[in-house]
Amino acid sequence: MAALTEDIAAMAPEDAPAIRLRGVRNQFGAQVVHDGLDLDVRRGEVLGVVGGSGTGKSVLLRTIIGLQIPAAGEIELLGEKIEAGRGEMATRKLQGRFGMMFQDGALFSSLTVAQNIMAPMREKGGIPKALMHELALLKINLVGLPPNAADKFPSQLSGGMRKRASLARALALDPQVVFLDEPTAGLDPIGASNFDMLIRDLQRSLNLTVVMVTHDLDSLVAICDRIAVLLDKKVTVGTMAELVANPHPWIQEYFHGPRARAAFETPGLEDRHGEGDVP
Repeated sequence: MAALTEDIAAMAPEDAPAIRLRGVRNQFGAQVVHDGLDLDVRRGEVLGVVGGSGTGKSVLLRTIIGLQIPAAGEIELLGEKIEAGRGEMATRKLQGRFGMMFQDGALFSSLTVAQNIMAPMREKGGIPKALMHELALLKINLVGLPPNAADKFPSQLSGGMRKRASLARALALDPQVVFLDEPTAGLDPIGASNFDMLIRDLQRSLNLTVVMVTHDLDSLVAICDRIAVLLDKKVTVGTMAELVANPHPWIQEYFHGPRARAAFETPGLEDRHGEGDVP
């Protein structure tokens, strides 16, 4: 009971951001990727992350989840500080509160889809094998894969199915926050659109906070509540309407180019972003 009381006391207030970065500096040798970067991610939002090549989009995700320790700055994920020297127990406990879908899927080729989904459960420990298998089947259904996908190996799946299997693994431990690195890369337009809608449906039904690195303008328009643009080693965050009006040259080129105009012509866009929010 005492441990439970301590856990409740340590929980962040509901109005606190899910993710908080202050003064983050990421550096590789002489190359500084981020310098003085501040970012708040609101609970329950879908935040898109964009930026030019070399701006450190994937590095940012890895930093937030503790795979990359910054040279300076403070990071909080769900009220807990991400820092070097965290104990193994504290790290494992926090890892159960977020899921990560890597750009290439990062599925274990020698394991079936069900076994891949069960891998985080095994690492966490304390879950009976029969229950793990039931939960894996539940996640498979949740992401729209057929039941027979459970016993297939990644090499037997299409690209779109591998993406869904990777997402199912990210959801294995019922996380509060999900990080997606280029989730629609390599998918055809229909497959990408279906995956966008899957992300949005899961976000709403599971009350997830989603941080998504993407180059897909259609995804930004369709499902992102706000967008974080990595520029000049820092980040600029806003709604689509706010960024469209931002005078920064890179933002202007990105959000006013031919591909952007095509994305903005998506039917019903005004219902999501407000009348006159886009050019």
